[in-house]
Amino acid sequence: MSTPQTSDQGDITKLLRHAGDGDASALQRVLGLLHDRLRGIAHRQLAGEGEGHTLETDGLVHEAYLRLEGLDRIQWRDRQHLLAMAARTMRRVLIDYAEQRRAHKRGGGELAVTLDMADVAMAAVDRRADELHALDEALERLSALNPRQSQVVECRFFVGLSVEETAETLELSPATVKRDWTAARAWLNRELSA
Repeated sequence: MSTPQTSDQGDITKLLRHAGDGDASALQRVLGLLHDRLRGIAHRQLAGEGEGHTLETDGLVHEAYLRLEGLDRIQWRDRQHLLAMAARTMRRVLIDYAEQRRAHKRGGGELAVTLDMADVAMAAVDRRADELHALDEALERLSALNPRQSQVVECRFFVGLSVEETAETLELSPATVKRDWTAARAWLNRELSA
């Protein structure tokens, strides 16, 4: 007899196959089933945002929903693949959001009279946008050099999977995941500090 979690995972896998065949309602059902997990991912991604950031957890999840639903005929492998793609999508939403805030700030046409809390908050948004861009570009470079390490970073950091869950998702041994995680973090730290 299967446990409820195993049954849910089987249902999700079946729905993802239907979504890959073009059934948009199947993807919507999966996203509904994974809503709490997606909120957790969004919360983790928003944790580094400074004051002056007005996008909230539910808003980030909703925007990711919309973007994921807009993907045509992606062949979802499993639940973790969808969660990794959702994490990547949320990262892109945050980058786009920071760019829009920066563009609005620069194109507002208003005269800056004093340095107040709004100016300080916008400076924090600018720094965060730069950090997000730098991280996104570094992850793209890592993906080109070592796709598996990039996938480990997405699973561990952005999706929040354990070493064991990452190993299962990527069909690797836990020892390989640990080595890749250590190497990827060291590489990213060097890239981001340069």
